[in-house]
Amino acid sequence: MPDPRLLRAFVTVAEELHFTRAASRLYVAQQALSRDVRRLERELGVELFVRTTRQVTLTAEGERLVPYARRVLAAQEALLAAFGQARPLLVDLNSPGLVTGRRVLHRARELAPEHELMARFESGLTGAAGELIAGRLDASFGRYAGLDPALRAQLDHQPVRYEPMAVVLPEGHRLAEYEAVPLEALAGETVYAGAGNPRTPEWTDLAHRLFEGRGIEVAAPAPLAVGDEEFQRIMAKMRNPILAVVDFPAMPSTVVRPLVDPVPLSLVSLVWRKGLVHPGFDALRRAAAELSAADGWLQNPARGWLPAIDIALINVHI
Repeated sequence: MPDPRLLRAFVTVAEELHFTRAASRLYVAQQALSRDVRRLERELGVELFVRTTRQVTLTAEGERLVPYARRVLAAQEALLAAFGQARPLLVDLNSPGLVTGRRVLHRARELAPEHELMARFESGLTGAAGELIAGRLDASFGRYAGLDPALRAQLDHQPVRYEPMAVVLPEGHRLAEYEAVPLEALAGETVYAGAGNPRTPEWTDLAHRLFEGRGIEVAAPAPLAVGDEEFQRIMAKMRNPILAVVDFPAMPSTVVRPLVDPVPLSLVSLVWRKGLVHPGFDALRRAAAELSAADGWLQNPARGWLPAIDIALINVHI
């Protein structure tokens, strides 16, 4: 039986197809990783990778080994979890201050205090999806319907909340005096919705679907800001309204106003890679279901708006 450490080395290289990136993921030296892969090849009596100076590719035997190796590693993880040796469950909350994922995570910690559930902040479900598939994250939150189908095929989800959407306005904006902003009042405006951000295309897609036929433009890509301070600086410089959700954290010199007539909704799901096994994950799913029921998060408000693709997705799930 091959050492699970060797199988993990193999799977990581198979996913990255790059020894340096794989070594970085595993926090080992590249030379040590190469030795482990060579040892596994000797034990199995086959060549698993074709290595050139330019690329690494799987051989036919390597392709055949991948699903078996993943199943062995999943079984090992389940065994360790059953005997209280589970690693931390890594849960992406997208960005600090957002409410839905944070409340689910906090409730899950109450349900499973014996397990470590750790927050991460990947800023966008598409950005998190690659990390989920690679095993660097376990779960995230966001608009599952907006993911590329190739990503959705490797992930699963649980609808959590119809999150009402809002607009963040600079103080002094013509719409800032409204308590709630009718969608038709945004006609003629150019609204920032993350265009050009490779981590959040699912959100930009939602904006395009919402604004279509309403005379509202999606702002052109802005310089990609990293961190709250830079994001706030860029937004203050642009002075465009920002498409957000009602629980969007406060920013200096801005106001948050809910959108109405209709109330646009963002369907937030808990998302994870298929086959995930972890005792803390069960608590995370229970927490999401519990809060959805207790707070009516999946009750579509009167005159609420959702894209057809999101409606179809949740109907299939139900």
